Amino acid sequence: MSPNPRTPTSFFHLHLVSDATGETLATVARAVVSQYPQARAIEHVYPLIRSVKQIDRVIAEIEKAPGIVLFTIVDAEITARLSAGCREAGIPAVSVLDPVTTAFQSYLGAPTQKKVGAQHVLDQDYFQRIDALNFTLMHDDGQLPDAIDDADVVIVGISRTSKTPTSIYLANRGLKTTNVPIVPGVPVPDPLFEARRPLIVGLVASADRIIQIRQNRLLSLNAPSRDSAYVDRAAVAEEIAYMRRLCTDHDWPVIDVTRRSIEETAAAILALYQERRQERGRIG
Repeated sequence: MSPNPRTPTSFFHLHLVSDATGETLATVARAVVSQYPQARAIEHVYPLIRSVKQIDRVIAEIEKAPGIVLFTIVDAEITARLSAGCREAGIPAVSVLDPVTTAFQSYLGAPTQKKVGAQHVLDQDYFQRIDALNFTLMHDDGQLPDAIDDADVVIVGISRTSKTPTSIYLANRGLKTTNVPIVPGVPVPDPLFEARRPLIVGLVASADRIIQIRQNRLLSLNAPSRDSAYVDRAAVAEEIAYMRRLCTDHDWPVIDVTRRSIEETAAAILALYQERRQERGRIG
């Protein structure tokens, strides 16, 4: 029988050392930490570490708060210094990209370029993401509806279905995204029905989830919530039903975001977008 996991919440220090922004490390670390619900990481992030002097200061900080060290560093001397310092202190240190890099080298039969921050170059993809982000911010919450057909993706949904953060996430992936709120008593803009270019996706959630988020929203604004249709169960249920009918009538795919994170919702939309592009490619 396997040993029982610790039930009380435990805290540990997690040191993330990178010669770039540290985004890759943070993503990997949080994905792993999420598999240990009884543990809470106290993150220490050290970005843009590119000299021996800098890494010596980092090692001193790690020794003050021992824990797990994850790193992505290209320079061999700095890597050796960090590994040796952690080894002497009895602290586990893992180079996160090494196994992946080794697999790529073996398959491709070519060495890596050892270029710091190579994924952050100012290339065409980078400027495409900036362009998409600018477009998305300008077209947030139903603004400039006449430009809907210029979007790659249009997100439609009632209030508090995470339309804006999902739009921004997609923009960071290079997709021009606009979102259109469906509000009781407010006509849906005609350009939405006339659009042919973008993928149009409806977001819905359970009434309980919508009401919970809306109540928290009202509390943050110090606004009264009693007798408000905004949080009335029957009214919210009707909004959701109308939203589903609207999507059914126009053959728009629907994603239930009740138990989805922003990243999961965006991943589902990206999959729909790629599928649609492939279908259009076959037809063309």
